[in-house]
Amino acid sequence: MSLYCGIAFKRKFFWCYRLLSTYVTKTRYLFELKEDDDACKKAQQTGAFYLFHGLAPLLQTSAHQYMAPQHSLLELERLLGKFGQNAQRIDDSVLIGCSEQQKAWFALDLGLDNSSSISASLSKPEMETELKGSFIELRKALLQLNAKDASLLSTAQALLRWHDAHQFCSRSGQPTKKNLAGSKRVCPSNNIIYYPQVAPVVITLVSDGTRCLLARQSSFPKGMYSALAGFCDIGESVEETVRREVAEEVGLEVESLQYCASQHWPFPNSSLMIAYHATVKPGQTEIQVNLRELETAAWFSHHEVATALKRKGPYTQQQNGTFPFWLPPKLAISHQLIKEWVEKQTSSSLPA
Repeated sequence: MSLYCGIAFKRKFFWCYRLLSTYVTKTRYLFELKEDDDACKKAQQTGAFYLFHGLAPLLQTSAHQYMAPQHSLLELERLLGKFGQNAQRIDDSVLIGCSEQQKAWFALDLGLDNSSSISASLSKPEMETELKGSFIELRKALLQLNAKDASLLSTAQALLRWHDAHQFCSRSGQPTKKNLAGSKRVCPSNNIIYYPQVAPVVITLVSDGTRCLLARQSSFPKGMYSALAGFCDIGESVEETVRREVAEEVGLEVESLQYCASQHWPFPNSSLMIAYHATVKPGQTEIQVNLRELETAAWFSHHEVATALKRKGPYTQQQNGTFPFWLPPKLAISHQLIKEWVEKQTSSSLPA
């Protein structure tokens, strides 16, 4: 028995080592591509490219879902040549990741006409016809993408948008230049290096023990409620931001906090969503909605939320003119927060 356990442990350790080794190797490979233009250029030879036009990814429809087609360097060069473009346009691409086999993935926007680009924007309709796809706004398509494509395209759009918005040095006013991987921009006149940044945002599910608080903004789809969210202010810790946002938006004081998870979110600009569960002080649950921030907010029971989690779209207007109460889709971290709360409430109500 002891021999068997020893063999099992060694096998488990071996597989854990392999997984860790693969991750480390992949991470260091990406680091090399970000720091070495020659290595990045070489990776483009065997890499794959995702195409965008005006920050909208090229997508094709397959079985009621969107898929993001990949293009090889040779296919991309042929495409650019057909439209009278120089292959150097590919230098405008950005590195967005790689496979376990170290096949690098890049994104290139054919519709951005910026100061660092050597070519003008290409015609969107002509490109769609040639590529047998459509350039679709990512926000509209995100929920119909698989997890891998959704993550890659979100990263790609965030990077492409950042480069489009940071073409000039904030100190000298001179044009900045991106490295080949797109991991930074440098001002040639003073060597200041600019790195892509994300804005930290807290998203908090407030509970009083038996109910959770959900709110909606006027920009939300009809009937949808979500957790409270807000940007971190300079000088704040994440915990301080949670307490401030809850107080500002619904007039409640947080008693305790528990970290849940984090998620990159590309809308409206690149944000890091940092998710928390929060409880409020007993007896202090009266909501005072800040109408400058929210349209409405309310307490919901475990049954109401659990029922909403089971609903599937599309969400249409009911006969009485109202919309059913529904929650953010699975891809959003707010869904994870709400689901965790429901599961915890369910388990705590079960007999010991």
